[in-house]
Amino acid sequence: MKKIGISLIFLAIISTVVIVGANERPNNVEYLRIHIRANSNEIEDQNVKYRVKGAMVEYLTPYIAECKTKNQAISMLESKRKDLESIADQTLRESGFNYTSKVAVRKENFPTRVYGDFTLEEGVYDAIIVELGEGKGDNWWCVVYPPLCFTATKNVTYKSKIYEIINSFKKVHRG
Repeated sequence: MKKIGISLIFLAIISTVVIVGANERPNNVEYLRIHIRANSNEIEDQNVKYRVKGAMVEYLTPYIAECKTKNQAISMLESKRKDLESIADQTLRESGFNYTSKVAVRKENFPTRVYGDFTLEEGVYDAIIVELGEGKGDNWWCVVYPPLCFTATKNVTYKSKIYEIINSFKKVHRG
């Protein structure tokens, strides 16, 4: 009888999580985006944008991994802004470009964007904006927090909320 009661409680918790999750809309407040905007859409400018992206992701990954909240990520990025400009400018110089970069953390309005199976709806988001030269070309973008593109490995692990509930339920009812 005790097992049936526990099973019913567990089923109720899962049902609530599924119903509440299905009714939630994306919350822009919890996302921190990064946009690296190329100088132009010329092939050379687009190619250097990806070299800058690689250098920035390599530099930022260990710092982002330490951030537990979006506000921590924003503070970290603001404290590293000059370093990020130096990294971008050095990459540009090494690639033969004479223009420089500007890095800023600010709120901006963005259109709906798709990243693999992940979609960010149109809206105002906090973002780190990296403008290369005039910043008028196509951009590379990703999500810094939660870290969808800043991981120590190529494999991204997603945690299941249901799995977390089951584990917490087991911990409470052991013994």
